[in-house]
Amino acid sequence: MLTSKNTLQSSIYLLFILLAGFAPLNGQTNKSYGYKLNQAFINEQLSQAVTQYKTLRQHLPKGVFPRTYEHDSLLVSKSNSWISGFYPGTLWYLYEFSGDESLRKEAESRMKDLEKEQYNKGTHDLGFMLYCSFGNGLRLTGNSHYQEVLLQGATSLISRFNPQVGCIRSWDHHQDKWEFPVIIDNMMNLELLNWANRVSNNERYAEIARTHANTTLKNHFRQDNSSYHVVDYAPATGAIRHKQTAQGAFDESAWARGQAWGLYGYTMMYRDTRHEAYLQQAMHIASYLMNHPNLPSDKIPYWDYNAKDIPNSPRDASAAAISASALLELSTYAPKDTAAKYVNFAEQIIQQLASPTYRAAIGTNGGFLLKHSVGNLPGNSEVDVPLSYADYYYVEALMRYRNLSKKNGK
Repeated sequence: MLTSKNTLQSSIYLLFILLAGFAPLNGQTNKSYGYKLNQAFINEQLSQAVTQYKTLRQHLPKGVFPRTYEHDSLLVSKSNSWISGFYPGTLWYLYEFSGDESLRKEAESRMKDLEKEQYNKGTHDLGFMLYCSFGNGLRLTGNSHYQEVLLQGATSLISRFNPQVGCIRSWDHHQDKWEFPVIIDNMMNLELLNWANRVSNNERYAEIARTHANTTLKNHFRQDNSSYHVVDYAPATGAIRHKQTAQGAFDESAWARGQAWGLYGYTMMYRDTRHEAYLQQAMHIASYLMNHPNLPSDKIPYWDYNAKDIPNSPRDASAAAISASALLELSTYAPKDTAAKYVNFAEQIIQQLASPTYRAAIGTNGGFLLKHSVGNLPGNSEVDVPLSYADYYYVEALMRYRNLSKKNGK
């Protein structure tokens, strides 16, 4: 961890971060695809999001984080929930867009309640919790304290790594069912480790991230490039015990948000490592999702691509938002013809999510942006409701699109 004795070193690191880009929203290439959505449309969606999140802020008690809105009630979580970083993270994106200091102050206030989770070794979700919040805060402010929180969080996260398995353990519960469960969602938490390696020059962070990504690549995916939700390992040997689901329709189904986590996770891993296998896997997943026979015409997937009651099954706007954000970044690494398809697909998702079907009217929906997401249908939890992470990745997709289209002269 950095201390007061490391002020000069910290300043150098922060300067590097601010110059090189902390969590890139822009692509690494200068491709042009004729972006179809104009800046006025994107700016209007973001402006409405600012207004709506001020509504959410008014109803949110101190010391907690918004989760969903059901039956005219705001449901919240404590700081140790995996969703705690999404609200402040969304506020940072909206502050970046608008320059509204009240959004910055709200993000900073909520993060004071969140920062103790840097020491939490009981969860694999520290990337979601800390990188989405403190990561964006550091990127926009250069606050050295945020860097300290993130580095400690990365240290806590790697305490869950098992070298025999080659993965970071996901859950500690369900011990009667699994011995060392690893879920596809865990790919998203590796971004924190890649960042920690760049800042600290401690290769162990990046080595663990690559090892986890490689083990997941080997064991989580089927021949058609769909992903299992859970792979359970024997912790002493690394042998696979089970390949199952917890939130999908059945063990061999393609749970929609899980597929989106894989797409986003391997795109991010390619950005951070330039390892070609990660790019190829991201493109394989993209092809699977974009061409799935059960994908609705509006590109917002059912909660599971193999749900048994399609077309009467609930949609999952959160999976769509995650995919749109991931595809926009993936377009900056893919060959031009393929990249154009990714941008077009993401545009269709954004247009649908911005429509009255999925986008809540100002002052409604408890202050959340999107309707019609699914948390855990088999657990009868958060079905067809707004979700904080759906909003986060929707706003991120809007910001990525805004930056990419500006870069390409739209």
